[in-house]
Amino acid sequence: MLGNKIKNIGIVSTRIAGTDGVSLEIEKWANVLQKNGYNCFYFAGEIDRENVVSIKIDLAHFEHPEVAGLNEHLFGVVRRSPEVSNKVQKIANKLKSALYEFRQKFDIDLFMPENALAIPMNIPLGLAITEFIAETGIPTIAHHHDFSWERDRFAINACQDYLNKAFPSDLPSMRHVVINSLASEQLSHRLGISNTVIPNVYDFAREPQDLDRYPCELRGKIGFEDNEILILQPTRIVPRKWIERSIEIVRSLKLPDPKLVISHASGDEGDDYHQRVQEYAENMGIKIIPIDHLIRNNHSNKDGKYNIADIYKCADLVTYPSGYEGFGNAFLEAVYYKKPIVVNRYSIFISDIEPKGFDVISLNGFVTSKSIKKIELALHDREYRKKMVEKNYKLAQKYFSYEVLEKKLLFIISTFD
Repeated sequence: MLGNKIKNIGIVSTRIAGTDGVSLEIEKWANVLQKNGYNCFYFAGEIDRENVVSIKIDLAHFEHPEVAGLNEHLFGVVRRSPEVSNKVQKIANKLKSALYEFRQKFDIDLFMPENALAIPMNIPLGLAITEFIAETGIPTIAHHHDFSWERDRFAINACQDYLNKAFPSDLPSMRHVVINSLASEQLSHRLGISNTVIPNVYDFAREPQDLDRYPCELRGKIGFEDNEILILQPTRIVPRKWIERSIEIVRSLKLPDPKLVISHASGDEGDDYHQRVQEYAENMGIKIIPIDHLIRNNHSNKDGKYNIADIYKCADLVTYPSGYEGFGNAFLEAVYYKKPIVVNRYSIFISDIEPKGFDVISLNGFVTSKSIKKIELALHDREYRKKMVEKNYKLAQKYFSYEVLEKKLLFIISTFD
């Protein structure tokens, strides 16, 4: 239901495309907003939405050469030159002008920065957004997924003044949303900013179809026989995913032809860890099968033949041994497609997910014989597995559904005069 005078919502981020966590949550929020009569429009450096509802500004992307070049002079050092400061402000001014054009073109009533005021991947964009909000007083819901203090690579920097100003900013027309309780506590404690926790969600009211009868073409495409166990690591290849644990799990299961399927590429944190994973797998006698080149996202058929649903439906077991997660999209996806899950007990899992009572194979930082036995039971005992995944689905439906998002988000919108 439309509340007050707000109708058109402008969603702003560095990237709104593909299957990264922020883009996935943007899609879910947009679904809920549009269901309730709102119109969503998009502003980013990379966008997979139609041109009629979006504006693509190259400088908004964190991978733009000028922005990436700035980051080399802002992080890992403690002093910046006047030339760097001038360039930051010059790019910020260009982006701010683009935001004004975005608002005018689509008659935006409410502004929704998605992680652009949290993790400082694009400093000029954060400054531009902050100044735009300060100058216009536009109602704003800032959705924060990752903060700079959660990443070691931002600890040493020459831009603390920028971080204090814009990451995040806090202005009278702003409301803040975070995705977990620990981030909520830190935001309140560090900056005195009140906020609302809205966890990552999934559309659990719409049950997946044909899970038992799914004709899994993908298995043959990537070299699996019908009776082989397909173990899926549904993440990017970045250090905090602790993919070594998944490799150790595959090795411990003593499969005839041990393989680990990884759904996503390296992403924005370099290729060193990708090389490390490949070498570790070779030493363990495990074959890594990357399938990112086969996957398409929800808004384009050009990037691959299969979607996220295809991957999960084909899997027998999902491994999720991360050392840190902002919440855990892959966890919810595995629950939705009713697959047994191996989860390392990362901090947010311990605080926000585990207390709900989910039945998973949990790790405490390393693989044990006890965890391997439980994995084998889940793989080979159909009744045990069915009871496990059905319980998890019902719990997720209660705590992490679109209905939870809808209730909280519409209330926040209703607080604007």
